[in-house]
Amino acid sequence: MSQTETKTETNESGSQQLLKFVVELGPLVVFFLVNARAGIFWGTGLFIAATLVSLVASRLLFGRVPVMPLVSAFVVIVFGGLTLLLQDELFIKLKPTIVNSIFASVLFGGLYFGKSLLSYLFGDVFSLTEEGWRKLTFRWACFFVFLALLNEFAWRLLTTDQWVTFKVFGIMPITMVFAISQVGLLQRYALNKPAAE
Repeated sequence: MSQTETKTETNESGSQQLLKFVVELGPLVVFFLVNARAGIFWGTGLFIAATLVSLVASRLLFGRVPVMPLVSAFVVIVFGGLTLLLQDELFIKLKPTIVNSIFASVLFGGLYFGKSLLSYLFGDVFSLTEEGWRKLTFRWACFFVFLALLNEFAWRLLTTDQWVTFKVFGIMPITMVFAISQVGLLQRYALNKPAAE
């Protein structure tokens, strides 16, 4: 394969990753903007609608819906629906706790049974040794526990508007910083490392 072809594939991959990020972030931005203008209940209703649009867009643009956004969407619909039905904002506030707890439980459960489940989700993106996948899975499971606990503190200590702002502009940067901090592990346990010149 020529260098030109490799660069083209890399650029396409980068563009696709950016597009995925925008599609997945879209519902949160809608939630934040509508909540600021019309309150939590309108925000929740349009959050549900935007989440469904996001799933359809993922299917049309990428040919599949990733597992994590799918699980998150299910919880958004259930707890957002309860928020609107009962007119109680507690349910939408519990959604991040429940989603992150599910992810942590699934990852820890997989490790208990000797399976590094992240390798099934990201095996086509990263190529790691078994130990690398095990450590990465453990770290992400712990991080999801941290996010669940963080949300529990946040919705109890902050006003609703402050919580929405924190959810949109706090959780995402924290997650990105954590993901970037795992680059060293990805490099250390990568398979087919390039030979030293």
